[in-house]
Amino acid sequence: MEKQKTLRMRWHQRLAEVDRDAWDRLAQPLATPLLEWRWLHALETSGSIAPGAGWHPHHLTVWRKNRLVGAAPFYIKTHSDGEFVFDQWWAQLAREAGIPYYPKMVGMSPVTPAVGYRFLIDPSDPDPTAIQAAMLDAVDALCLQKGLAGCHLLFLDPAWRRSLPAGLFAPWQHQSFVWHNEGFRHFEDYLARFKASQRRNIRRERQRMVDAGIDFRPLSGDQLNGDWAQRMYRCYADTNRRYGPWGCHYLNADFFEMAFTHYRHRLLLINAEQQGHTLALAMLLHKGDHLLGRYWGAERTIKDLHFNMCFYEPIQWAIDHQIRSFDPGAGSPHKIQRGFQAVTNTSLHRFYEPRLQLVFNHLIQRVNRMEQANI
Repeated sequence: MEKQKTLRMRWHQRLAEVDRDAWDRLAQPLATPLLEWRWLHALETSGSIAPGAGWHPHHLTVWRKNRLVGAAPFYIKTHSDGEFVFDQWWAQLAREAGIPYYPKMVGMSPVTPAVGYRFLIDPSDPDPTAIQAAMLDAVDALCLQKGLAGCHLLFLDPAWRRSLPAGLFAPWQHQSFVWHNEGFRHFEDYLARFKASQRRNIRRERQRMVDAGIDFRPLSGDQLNGDWAQRMYRCYADTNRRYGPWGCHYLNADFFEMAFTHYRHRLLLINAEQQGHTLALAMLLHKGDHLLGRYWGAERTIKDLHFNMCFYEPIQWAIDHQIRSFDPGAGSPHKIQRGFQAVTNTSLHRFYEPRLQLVFNHLIQRVNRMEQANI
Protein backbone atom coordinates (compact mmCIF):
# COMPACT_ATOMS: atom_id res chain seq x y z
CA MET A 1 0.00 0.00 0.00
CA GLU A 2 2.87 2.39 0.77
CA LYS A 3 4.32 1.88 -2.69
CA GLN A 4 0.91 2.59 -4.22
CA LYS A 5 0.99 6.03 -2.60
CA THR A 6 3.95 6.99 -4.78
CA LEU A 7 1.93 6.26 -7.93
CA ARG A 8 -0.15 8.87 -9.76
CA MET A 9 -3.13 7.92 -11.93
CA ARG A 10 -4.32 9.88 -14.93
CA TRP A 11 -7.26 9.36 -17.26
CA HIS A 12 -7.02 10.48 -20.89
CA GLN A 13 -9.85 10.99 -23.34
CA ARG A 14 -7.41 11.02 -26.25
CA LEU A 15 -4.44 8.73 -26.75
CA ALA A 16 -2.63 11.71 -28.28
CA GLU A 17 -2.29 13.07 -24.73
CA VAL A 18 0.16 10.24 -23.97
CA ASP A 19 3.68 10.31 -25.38
CA ARG A 20 4.00 7.68 -28.11
CA ASP A 21 7.47 6.48 -27.13
CA ALA A 22 6.57 6.25 -23.44
CA TRP A 23 3.47 4.15 -24.24
CA ASP A 24 5.30 1.91 -26.69
CA ARG A 25 8.13 1.30 -24.24
CA LEU A 26 5.52 -0.73 -22.35
CA ALA A 27 3.65 -2.16 -25.36
CA GLN A 28 6.41 -3.16 -27.76
CA PRO A 29 7.84 -6.05 -25.68
CA LEU A 30 4.45 -7.81 -25.84
CA ALA A 31 3.51 -10.39 -28.45
CA THR A 32 0.43 -8.51 -29.64
CA PRO A 33 0.69 -5.54 -32.03
CA LEU A 34 -2.82 -4.40 -31.11
CA LEU A 35 -1.88 -2.41 -28.00
CA GLU A 36 0.82 -0.32 -29.66
CA TRP A 37 0.30 3.44 -29.80
CA ARG A 38 0.22 3.84 -33.60
CA TRP A 39 -2.54 1.26 -34.05
CA LEU A 40 -4.76 2.63 -31.30
CA HIS A 41 -4.05 6.22 -32.34
CA ALA A 42 -5.08 5.50 -35.95
CA LEU A 43 -8.37 4.06 -34.71
CA GLU A 44 -9.08 7.22 -32.71
CA THR A 45 -7.83 9.99 -34.96
CA SER A 46 -9.54 8.51 -38.01
CA GLY A 47 -12.84 8.86 -36.17
CA SER A 48 -13.50 5.12 -36.44
CA ILE A 49 -13.30 4.68 -32.68
CA ALA A 50 -14.69 7.91 -31.26
CA PRO A 51 -17.61 9.27 -29.22
CA GLY A 52 -19.66 9.70 -32.39
CA ALA A 53 -19.40 5.94 -32.92
CA GLY A 54 -20.31 5.13 -29.32
CA TRP A 55 -16.70 4.62 -28.18
CA HIS A 56 -15.55 7.17 -25.57
CA PRO A 57 -11.81 6.72 -24.94
CA HIS A 58 -10.79 6.74 -21.28
CA HIS A 59 -7.20 5.51 -21.20
CA LEU A 60 -5.50 4.97 -17.87
CA THR A 61 -1.86 5.83 -17.24
CA VAL A 62 0.20 5.33 -14.09
CA TRP A 63 3.22 7.43 -13.22
CA ARG A 64 6.02 6.98 -10.71
CA LYS A 65 7.49 10.46 -10.48
CA ASN A 66 7.75 11.46 -14.16
CA ARG A 67 8.07 7.96 -15.56
CA LEU A 68 5.17 6.11 -17.20
CA VAL A 69 5.02 2.71 -15.48
CA GLY A 70 1.52 1.54 -16.37
CA ALA A 71 -1.10 2.06 -19.06
CA ALA A 72 -4.28 0.51 -20.43
CA PRO A 73 -6.69 1.40 -23.23
CA PHE A 74 -10.28 1.70 -22.03
CA TYR A 75 -13.52 2.87 -23.61
CA ILE A 76 -16.85 3.88 -22.13
CA LYS A 77 -19.52 2.46 -24.42
CA THR A 78 -23.23 2.81 -24.98
CA HIS A 79 -23.59 -0.34 -27.11
CA SER A 80 -21.85 -3.69 -27.69
CA ASP A 81 -21.01 -3.34 -31.38
CA GLY A 82 -17.45 -4.17 -32.39
CA GLU A 83 -16.68 -6.26 -29.32
CA PHE A 84 -17.23 -9.76 -30.77
CA VAL A 85 -18.20 -11.12 -27.38
CA PHE A 86 -21.92 -10.76 -28.14
CA ASP A 87 -23.27 -9.86 -24.73
CA GLN A 88 -26.48 -8.41 -26.18
CA TRP A 89 -28.54 -11.18 -24.61
CA TRP A 90 -27.17 -10.22 -21.18
CA ALA A 91 -28.18 -6.63 -21.95
CA GLN A 92 -31.66 -7.87 -22.88
CA LEU A 93 -31.89 -9.83 -19.63
CA ALA A 94 -30.89 -6.72 -17.66
CA ARG A 95 -33.41 -4.57 -19.55
CA GLU A 96 -36.23 -7.00 -18.79
CA ALA A 97 -35.27 -6.85 -15.11
CA GLY A 98 -35.21 -3.04 -15.16
CA ILE A 99 -31.43 -2.96 -14.58
CA PRO A 100 -29.20 -0.67 -16.68
CA TYR A 101 -26.54 -2.45 -18.76
CA TYR A 102 -25.11 0.68 -20.40
CA PRO A 103 -22.99 2.73 -20.26
CA LYS A 104 -20.22 0.29 -19.52
CA MET A 105 -16.42 0.30 -19.37
CA VAL A 106 -14.64 -1.94 -21.88
CA GLY A 107 -10.97 -2.85 -21.94
CA MET A 108 -9.91 -4.19 -25.35
CA SER A 109 -8.24 -3.32 -28.62
CA PRO A 110 -11.36 -2.05 -30.42
CA VAL A 111 -13.18 -4.02 -33.13
CA THR A 112 -10.50 -6.72 -33.06
CA PRO A 113 -11.37 -10.25 -31.87
CA ALA A 114 -7.78 -11.28 -31.14
CA VAL A 115 -6.33 -12.44 -27.83
CA GLY A 116 -3.76 -10.20 -26.16
CA TYR A 117 -5.41 -7.46 -24.06
CA ARG A 118 -3.69 -6.73 -20.77
CA PHE A 119 -2.48 -3.84 -18.66
CA LEU A 120 0.85 -2.46 -19.87
CA ILE A 121 3.21 -2.47 -16.90
CA ASP A 122 6.87 -1.54 -16.74
CA PRO A 123 8.69 -4.83 -16.00
CA SER A 124 11.66 -2.90 -14.62
CA ASP A 125 9.56 -1.21 -11.93
CA PRO A 126 10.44 -2.34 -8.39
CA ASP A 127 6.83 -3.31 -7.68
CA PRO A 128 4.75 -4.20 -10.78
CA THR A 129 2.20 -5.95 -8.56
CA ALA A 130 1.44 -2.66 -6.81
CA ILE A 131 0.97 -0.97 -10.19
CA GLN A 132 -1.57 -3.57 -11.30
CA ALA A 133 -3.46 -3.35 -8.01
CA ALA A 134 -3.55 0.44 -8.24
CA MET A 135 -4.86 0.25 -11.80
CA LEU A 136 -7.65 -2.13 -10.84
CA ASP A 137 -8.62 0.20 -7.98
CA ALA A 138 -8.58 3.20 -10.32
CA VAL A 139 -10.83 1.47 -12.86
CA ASP A 140 -13.25 0.48 -10.13
CA ALA A 141 -13.31 4.01 -8.72
CA LEU A 142 -13.97 5.62 -12.11
CA CYS A 143 -16.78 3.19 -12.92
CA LEU A 144 -18.47 3.97 -9.60
CA GLN A 145 -17.87 7.71 -9.93
CA LYS A 146 -19.45 7.81 -13.40
CA GLY A 147 -22.27 5.44 -12.53
CA LEU A 148 -21.23 2.84 -15.10
CA ALA A 149 -23.14 -0.42 -15.10
CA GLY A 150 -20.13 -2.70 -15.44
CA CYS A 151 -16.54 -3.27 -16.47
CA HIS A 152 -15.63 -5.81 -19.16
CA LEU A 153 -12.14 -6.98 -20.16
CA LEU A 154 -12.14 -8.78 -23.51
CA PHE A 155 -9.82 -11.16 -25.41
CA LEU A 156 -7.36 -11.37 -22.56
CA ASP A 157 -3.75 -12.40 -22.61
CA PRO A 158 -4.02 -15.79 -20.83
CA ALA A 159 -0.92 -15.32 -18.66
CA TRP A 160 -2.03 -11.87 -17.56
CA ARG A 161 -5.54 -13.10 -16.77
CA ARG A 162 -4.09 -15.64 -14.36
CA SER A 163 -2.32 -12.83 -12.51
CA LEU A 164 -5.58 -11.05 -11.63
CA PRO A 165 -7.15 -11.48 -8.18
CA ALA A 166 -9.63 -14.34 -8.02
CA GLY A 167 -13.26 -13.33 -7.60
CA LEU A 168 -12.91 -9.74 -8.80
CA PHE A 169 -14.39 -10.56 -12.22
CA ALA A 170 -16.54 -13.42 -13.50
CA PRO A 171 -14.96 -15.32 -16.42
CA TRP A 172 -16.81 -16.03 -19.67
CA GLN A 173 -15.20 -18.55 -22.00
CA HIS A 174 -15.32 -18.35 -25.79
CA GLN A 175 -14.06 -20.41 -28.71
CA SER A 176 -11.26 -19.22 -30.98
CA PHE A 177 -9.13 -20.92 -33.64
CA VAL A 178 -5.34 -20.80 -33.95
CA TRP A 179 -2.85 -22.41 -36.32
CA HIS A 180 0.44 -23.53 -34.78
CA ASN A 181 3.61 -24.02 -36.76
CA GLU A 182 4.82 -27.48 -35.79
CA GLY A 183 8.30 -26.90 -37.17
CA PHE A 184 7.12 -26.91 -40.78
CA ARG A 185 9.79 -26.06 -43.35
CA HIS A 186 7.55 -26.30 -46.41
CA PHE A 187 3.84 -26.21 -47.19
CA GLU A 188 4.00 -29.94 -47.90
CA ASP A 189 5.08 -30.47 -44.28
CA TYR A 190 1.87 -28.76 -43.20
CA LEU A 191 -0.16 -30.95 -45.56
CA ALA A 192 1.48 -34.09 -44.21
CA ARG A 193 -0.35 -33.73 -40.89
CA PHE A 194 -3.73 -34.37 -42.58
CA LYS A 195 -5.41 -37.56 -43.67
CA ALA A 196 -5.13 -38.32 -47.37
CA SER A 197 -8.68 -37.17 -48.11
CA GLN A 198 -8.13 -33.75 -46.56
CA ARG A 199 -4.78 -33.33 -48.30
CA ARG A 200 -6.56 -33.94 -51.59
CA ASN A 201 -9.19 -31.37 -50.65
CA ILE A 202 -6.64 -28.66 -49.82
CA ARG A 203 -4.64 -29.37 -52.96
CA ARG A 204 -7.86 -29.18 -54.98
CA GLU A 205 -8.74 -25.82 -53.42
CA ARG A 206 -5.29 -24.47 -54.27
CA GLN A 207 -5.30 -25.94 -57.77
CA ARG A 208 -8.51 -24.07 -58.57
CA MET A 209 -6.53 -20.84 -58.19
CA VAL A 210 -3.91 -22.08 -60.65
CA ASP A 211 -6.61 -23.13 -63.11
CA ALA A 212 -8.22 -19.68 -62.83
CA GLY A 213 -4.89 -17.98 -63.53
CA ILE A 214 -4.74 -16.38 -60.07
CA ASP A 215 -1.32 -15.53 -58.63
CA PHE A 216 -0.68 -14.54 -55.02
CA ARG A 217 1.87 -11.95 -53.97
CA PRO A 218 2.60 -10.98 -50.34
CA LEU A 219 3.42 -7.31 -49.72
CA SER A 220 4.77 -5.70 -46.56
CA GLY A 221 6.66 -2.69 -45.25
CA ASP A 222 7.75 -0.21 -47.91
CA GLN A 223 6.05 -2.28 -50.60
CA LEU A 224 2.78 -0.79 -49.30
CA ASN A 225 3.34 2.65 -50.83
CA GLY A 226 0.87 4.12 -53.29
CA ASP A 227 -2.84 3.40 -53.27
CA TRP A 228 -2.81 0.07 -51.42
CA ALA A 229 -4.65 1.61 -48.46
CA GLN A 230 -7.48 2.80 -50.72
CA ARG A 231 -7.67 -0.58 -52.43
CA MET A 232 -7.77 -2.43 -49.11
CA TYR A 233 -10.49 -0.15 -47.77
CA ARG A 234 -12.63 -0.77 -50.85
CA CYS A 235 -12.25 -4.53 -50.34
CA TYR A 236 -13.08 -4.21 -46.64
CA ALA A 237 -16.12 -2.03 -47.31
CA ASP A 238 -17.41 -4.30 -50.06
CA THR A 239 -17.13 -7.42 -47.89
CA ASN A 240 -19.14 -5.79 -45.11
CA ARG A 241 -21.68 -4.42 -47.57
CA ARG A 242 -22.33 -7.96 -48.81
CA TYR A 243 -23.26 -9.03 -45.29
CA GLY A 244 -25.85 -6.26 -45.01
CA PRO A 245 -27.03 -5.70 -41.41
CA TRP A 246 -24.62 -8.42 -40.22
CA GLY A 247 -21.58 -6.63 -41.63
CA CYS A 248 -18.86 -5.19 -39.40
CA HIS A 249 -18.12 -1.90 -41.13
CA TYR A 250 -16.50 -0.18 -38.15
CA LEU A 251 -13.46 1.37 -39.86
CA ASN A 252 -13.33 4.25 -42.33
CA ALA A 253 -10.97 5.03 -45.20
CA ASP A 254 -8.90 7.41 -43.05
CA PHE A 255 -8.00 4.57 -40.71
CA PHE A 256 -6.54 2.53 -43.55
CA GLU A 257 -4.57 5.53 -44.81
CA MET A 258 -3.10 6.09 -41.34
CA ALA A 259 -2.33 2.42 -40.75
CA PHE A 260 -0.62 2.04 -44.14
CA THR A 261 1.36 5.25 -43.53
CA HIS A 262 2.40 4.87 -39.88
CA TYR A 263 2.04 1.15 -39.16
CA ARG A 264 3.13 -0.54 -42.36
CA HIS A 265 6.01 -2.27 -40.58
CA ARG A 266 3.35 -4.48 -38.93
CA LEU A 267 1.17 -5.01 -42.02
CA LEU A 268 1.07 -7.90 -44.46
CA LEU A 269 -1.06 -7.70 -47.59
CA ILE A 270 -1.90 -10.75 -49.70
CA ASN A 271 -2.53 -9.55 -53.26
CA ALA A 272 -4.41 -11.91 -55.58
CA GLU A 273 -3.84 -11.03 -59.23
CA GLN A 274 -5.50 -12.30 -62.37
CA GLN A 275 -3.88 -11.25 -65.66
CA GLY A 276 -1.98 -8.53 -63.80
CA HIS A 277 -5.12 -7.07 -62.23
CA THR A 278 -5.77 -7.09 -58.47
CA LEU A 279 -8.74 -9.36 -57.85
CA ALA A 280 -8.69 -9.61 -54.05
CA LEU A 281 -6.76 -8.40 -51.01
CA ALA A 282 -6.30 -9.71 -47.48
CA MET A 283 -4.78 -7.62 -44.70
CA LEU A 284 -2.95 -9.17 -41.75
CA LEU A 285 -0.78 -7.98 -38.88
CA HIS A 286 2.49 -9.55 -37.79
CA LYS A 287 4.78 -9.08 -34.82
CA GLY A 288 7.64 -11.33 -33.79
CA ASP A 289 6.52 -14.89 -34.46
CA HIS A 290 2.78 -14.14 -34.43
CA LEU A 291 0.43 -13.45 -37.35
CA LEU A 292 -3.12 -12.07 -37.13
CA GLY A 293 -5.69 -12.15 -39.91
CA ARG A 294 -7.86 -9.04 -40.11
CA TYR A 295 -9.76 -8.10 -43.29
CA TRP A 296 -10.27 -9.30 -46.81
CA GLY A 297 -12.36 -8.62 -49.89
CA ALA A 298 -12.69 -9.60 -53.55
CA GLU A 299 -14.11 -8.01 -56.69
CA ARG A 300 -16.21 -11.09 -57.35
CA THR A 301 -16.95 -14.47 -55.85
CA ILE A 302 -14.63 -17.28 -56.92
CA LYS A 303 -14.89 -20.72 -55.37
CA ASP A 304 -12.21 -21.34 -52.70
CA LEU A 305 -10.62 -17.89 -53.13
CA HIS A 306 -11.40 -17.06 -49.51
CA PHE A 307 -9.67 -20.19 -48.20
CA ASN A 308 -6.55 -19.37 -50.19
CA MET A 309 -6.46 -15.67 -49.29
CA CYS A 310 -7.21 -16.04 -45.60
CA PHE A 311 -5.72 -19.48 -44.74
CA TYR A 312 -3.32 -21.08 -47.21
CA GLU A 313 -1.37 -18.05 -48.39
CA PRO A 314 -0.90 -16.67 -44.85
CA ILE A 315 0.17 -20.16 -43.70
CA GLN A 316 2.67 -20.30 -46.56
CA TRP A 317 4.02 -16.87 -45.52
CA ALA A 318 4.11 -17.97 -41.87
CA ILE A 319 6.15 -21.06 -42.74
CA ASP A 320 8.54 -19.00 -44.87
CA HIS A 321 9.06 -16.47 -42.05
CA GLN A 322 9.22 -18.88 -39.08
CA ILE A 323 5.95 -17.60 -37.64
CA ARG A 324 4.94 -19.70 -34.64
CA SER A 325 1.19 -18.99 -34.47
CA PHE A 326 -1.48 -17.61 -36.78
CA ASP A 327 -4.83 -16.32 -35.52
CA PRO A 328 -7.08 -15.99 -38.60
CA GLY A 329 -9.76 -13.94 -36.82
CA ALA A 330 -13.34 -14.64 -35.86
CA GLY A 331 -15.04 -17.44 -37.71
CA SER A 332 -16.59 -20.87 -37.77
CA PRO A 333 -15.42 -24.47 -37.15
CA HIS A 334 -14.56 -25.06 -40.83
CA LYS A 335 -11.09 -23.83 -39.82
CA ILE A 336 -10.48 -27.15 -38.03
CA GLN A 337 -10.57 -28.97 -41.38
CA ARG A 338 -7.65 -26.79 -42.47
CA GLY A 339 -5.36 -27.34 -39.51
CA PHE A 340 -6.53 -24.73 -37.01
CA GLN A 341 -7.07 -25.79 -33.41
CA ALA A 342 -10.03 -24.78 -31.28
CA VAL A 343 -8.82 -22.95 -28.16
CA THR A 344 -10.43 -21.10 -25.27
CA ASN A 345 -10.22 -17.35 -24.85
CA THR A 346 -11.65 -15.64 -21.81
CA SER A 347 -13.38 -12.36 -21.11
CA LEU A 348 -13.91 -11.00 -17.59
CA HIS A 349 -17.04 -9.22 -16.38
CA ARG A 350 -17.91 -7.18 -13.31
CA PHE A 351 -21.33 -5.61 -12.69
CA TYR A 352 -22.01 -2.91 -10.13
CA GLU A 353 -25.66 -3.90 -9.68
CA PRO A 354 -25.46 -6.86 -7.24
CA ARG A 355 -28.53 -8.58 -8.68
CA LEU A 356 -27.09 -8.63 -12.19
CA GLN A 357 -23.73 -9.91 -10.94
CA LEU A 358 -25.48 -12.67 -9.01
CA VAL A 359 -27.48 -13.80 -12.05
CA PHE A 360 -24.44 -13.59 -14.32
CA ASN A 361 -22.30 -15.63 -11.91
CA HIS A 362 -24.97 -18.32 -11.77
CA LEU A 363 -25.78 -18.59 -15.48
CA ILE A 364 -22.27 -18.14 -16.86
CA GLN A 365 -21.17 -21.43 -15.31
CA ARG A 366 -23.69 -23.25 -17.52
CA VAL A 367 -22.67 -21.17 -20.55
CA ASN A 368 -19.01 -22.01 -19.98
CA ARG A 369 -19.73 -25.73 -19.68
CA MET A 370 -21.59 -25.64 -22.99
CA GLU A 371 -18.75 -23.73 -24.65
CA GLN A 372 -16.12 -26.14 -23.34
CA ALA A 373 -18.15 -29.05 -24.74
CA ASN A 374 -17.87 -27.45 -28.19
CA ILE A 375 -14.13 -26.84 -27.84
